[in-house]
Amino acid sequence: MSCSENDPEYLATDECKYEYLDHTADVQLHAWGDDLKEAFEQCAVSMFGYMTELNTVDMVDKKEIEASSDDMAGLLFQFLDECLFVFSCDPYFIVKKVRINEFNKENFTIKATCYGEEFDLDKHPQGTEVKAITYSNMQIYDKEDQHEVFVIIDI
Repeated sequence: MSCSENDPEYLATDECKYEYLDHTADVQLHAWGDDLKEAFEQCAVSMFGYMTELNTVDMVDKKEIEASSDDMAGLLFQFLDECLFVFSCDPYFIVKKVRINEFNKENFTIKATCYGEEFDLDKHPQGTEVKAITYSNMQIYDKEDQHEVFVIIDI
């Protein structure tokens, strides 16, 4: 699927709402938002930001993903795993923006669109490869004044 500035689904890049925290032999992603949906989106973007400099990525194509689970931690895991799968398939697809279109917190399902382009070493500086998502010390906060997630990724 292609997208362009004329495409109604094309969206400007949002404010950065994530950080990287040191963790023994791995890295912990910490993301937040105005709601849990935005925190999930920011967490996915932070994972891609660890693999390359996102300012070098153009949003010229898009990939649709879906994730489901039996609980919220499983949903976050599956969602990030689907995002990582998008990058790991040939051709490698690097994502600059993730927009969750459907976020069902009762049935634990997500439908999302990932915006980016094919990864190109001549254009995108190679960061650290993310090997896998982990459940280790995963934290999800969804309170009135706190919507944030912590996820350790295996690098």
